[in-house]
Amino acid sequence: MTSSKASFTQDSLFDGKLTCFQGRTGYRFSVDSLLVAHFCKPAATDKILDIGTGSGIINLILSHAHKDISCCGLEIQKDLYDLAQKNVLANKFSERIQLVNGDLRNISQFFDPESFDLVVSNPPYRKTGTGRINSQSQAARARHEIDCTISDVVKAAAFAVKNRKSVVFVYPAKRVSHLIATFHVHKLMPKRLQPIYSYPGAEEARLVMVEGVKNGGEEMKLLTPFYIYAEKNGPYSAEMQTIYNQ
Repeated sequence: MTSSKASFTQDSLFDGKLTCFQGRTGYRFSVDSLLVAHFCKPAATDKILDIGTGSGIINLILSHAHKDISCCGLEIQKDLYDLAQKNVLANKFSERIQLVNGDLRNISQFFDPESFDLVVSNPPYRKTGTGRINSQSQAARARHEIDCTISDVVKAAAFAVKNRKSVVFVYPAKRVSHLIATFHVHKLMPKRLQPIYSYPGAEEARLVMVEGVKNGGEEMKLLTPFYIYAEKNGPYSAEMQTIYNQ
């Protein structure tokens, strides 16, 4: 569904149960956000932080799926923060989702240490210098390590999450070794890892979703692959369709 306003689209999820305004240009959420929100396993009354919340889509999905949690989103870009506020109001989540416009590198200015039960992030994927980018564009700042590095994001997550509680990241499969190494630096032990493939038979995973536990043990579960599409150039897989229909 698309709004009549020239600068925004109004997209719906879950048979219209959730709505999300997005800019027609600039950063727009992708399937990554649905996948990582589904991968999270919050307890009934958990307090959740989404670092780099963008339009707020992960918090919206989590609040839709888990009726008793409370969420907070941290976003450095003022225009995206304003858009997330619009989405919170549109979905009547004002009492359950709080937003902060600020820099994750200064996270201690906004939150007390170890104040969240779960921290989730869909961080910038790409290093600066990989291709030509406009460092001031909304999409570039969301996708490239311009405002922060993955180390900055993991450090912020480790600061915010309670001891023995979880952080969840979605990240390119090609850079997973760097993500896991950074987890270890900040005493986040990987506990679940799921590779995401475009379709069965694809040569390489596109993404990984990783859950780490602060000061957790060594054991990690390598989960079965998740396929976005049923086949190459085909429809969504049954698993992906289930996520859309929740």
